[in-house]
Amino acid sequence: MVSNTLIQFAYLVAAVCFILGLRLLSSPKSAPRGNLLAAVGMAIAVISTLLVSGIVNWTIIAAGVAVGAVIGAVLALRIQMTAMPQMVALLNGFGGAASALVASAEFLTGEVAPTSVVSFAIVASVLVGSLTLTGSIIAFAKLQELMRGAPIVYPGQRFVNAVIGAGAIALCVATVMDPTNLQTYAGVVGVALVLGITLVIPIGGADMPVVIALLNSYSGIAAGATGFVLDNSALVVSGALVGASGLILTKIMCDAMNRSLANVLFGAFGAVEEGAAAASGEQGSVKGYTPEDAAVIFSNASSVIVVPGYGMAVAQAQHAVRELADVLTEKGIRVDFAIHPVAGRMPGHMNVLLAEADVPYDQLKEMEEINSSFQEADVALVIGANDVVNPSARSEPSSPIYGMPILDVDKSRHVFVLKRSMNPGFAGVQNPLFFLENTMMIFGDAKQTVLKLVESVKSY
Repeated sequence: MVSNTLIQFAYLVAAVCFILGLRLLSSPKSAPRGNLLAAVGMAIAVISTLLVSGIVNWTIIAAGVAVGAVIGAVLALRIQMTAMPQMVALLNGFGGAASALVASAEFLTGEVAPTSVVSFAIVASVLVGSLTLTGSIIAFAKLQELMRGAPIVYPGQRFVNAVIGAGAIALCVATVMDPTNLQTYAGVVGVALVLGITLVIPIGGADMPVVIALLNSYSGIAAGATGFVLDNSALVVSGALVGASGLILTKIMCDAMNRSLANVLFGAFGAVEEGAAAASGEQGSVKGYTPEDAAVIFSNASSVIVVPGYGMAVAQAQHAVRELADVLTEKGIRVDFAIHPVAGRMPGHMNVLLAEADVPYDQLKEMEEINSSFQEADVALVIGANDVVNPSARSEPSSPIYGMPILDVDKSRHVFVLKRSMNPGFAGVQNPLFFLENTMMIFGDAKQTVLKLVESVKSY
């Protein structure tokens, strides 16, 4: 038995660890320490909770810890960094499911008073947690290409979603008024699971960074609500932090695309752009280069800016890119990496991949910091990026991505674009960058192309 005062003090220490951990996560250089500090805070919170008298069955707890540790270790060892967006999507879903299950266990005790704080919290936890579970599974399936990444739309979709949402609210109210009614409670769970699916299927691959950030926020909201169910201040604080930080990140992602959250969630972006993409395909001819041709220009450059995109992740080319950067640096050429907020499939995707390849943190430059440097750069190397370097966002009011802040690679003296083909990006619109006079295309696998470029640059 441990006094309640000591438990609450431990929760306070855990909360401080969470806050400081989030602060350290704001920089790639300090992120590992922030992650470790937050993990220590969670360990303190979990251990403190287990020390509360009379609330645990130690056999079940030990079994749960063992099973969870094995699953976590297998995932950590086997999941490639390139698959991290899918992993994050699943983790969001697991968090929502855990909150919903804990709240359900409290509901099934039959001791919840009508219209009480606990009844409201249980319904909120189950509604948001269940929605997060199925929404995250759909996001995972799209990212893993188990289902098509393009928006899935049908006539009257918004009306259907509105009806499902209204039904969910009605069932929630009925459950709060009568917490003994298992039928209405089961209805909340079922409708929430369906709503998670119907809300995410009309969202396309271009908007996955926003979806992941938003689902992360949902999982935090569900956890915070569960904290009220259990009267656990540590869970309330941690849930609030995750919920708030996820919402802030969602806002940052939307701003990076110059779009509202409503447009992301209900605009079915990318579903109707195929015709526009085909129409814009005839913009001129592209200039195809080989890695050997490109090496001549690279070797005579004084500054190079590398722009990574999802294509780099698919090709797992991050280590080859770091090797190229090292070779260029040894030749006295300045190398920087330009990071767009929505490059890749999740917030910070490119930072994670480049950190795995041990690219120095001081070479990673955010869009606002690096954009003014492109006009002075000799070479911009675009690896698998598309929409985030599309100049139509600046100059074509009719473009679906008009107004989206982009990396100004077209202002560089030379632009090399590494792509497998001329297929458009997630937005489904062709990129006029590929047809500019200063742009040279190198087609093929990004990893193999960069490795050939490394060997060619070494020979000069």
